[in-house]
Amino acid sequence: MQLDVFEGDSIVEPREGMEFESEDAAKMFYDEYARRVGFVMRVMSCCRSERDGRILARRFGCNKEGYCVSIRGKFGPVRKPRPSTREGCKAMIHVKFDKSGKWMITKFVKEHNHELVVCPREARQTMDEKDKKIQELTAELRNKKRLCAAYQEQLTAFMKVVEEHSDQLSKKVEHVINNLKEFESIEELLQHR
Repeated sequence: MQLDVFEGDSIVEPREGMEFESEDAAKMFYDEYARRVGFVMRVMSCCRSERDGRILARRFGCNKEGYCVSIRGKFGPVRKPRPSTREGCKAMIHVKFDKSGKWMITKFVKEHNHELVVCPREARQTMDEKDKKIQELTAELRNKKRLCAAYQEQLTAFMKVVEEHSDQLSKKVEHVINNLKEFESIEELLQHR
């Protein structure tokens, strides 16, 4: 099965019975379909084999599936409450590992309960802008860490110089004290004569 989501000018819709070589192939197909139609795909639940833990079935759906459970108050007050992105959307596909060794769509729900993005490219561009911002901030953080390491190195070198200078001062003070003691003992001897 080829992963093309286009047949001529139209978008190929998932359908029950559609087969894929792997779970990843099914995921890539639905993700590409989601992009073309105008929503973001989310990997959802899976069913594993009790014997060896292999994934036997997987659900892929719209990222607006379900509802956001509020955790307000559990960890203190929320500073900037954000609007929920979940709207209880039911759109999804269910793929199952078949005896033939292929992955097959066993259920497809097409309907969304929210508006789809008019221009899917704009949605991806927004994601790309977020990715770029993350990359910029990561690079800035890396630079700050390098700068911090350089400052720490300079501070360590400075502390070593201060420590050496302090040791030298201590030795000089000790030498002066010893000279004063020696001078006092000579002065006492001279006074007793």
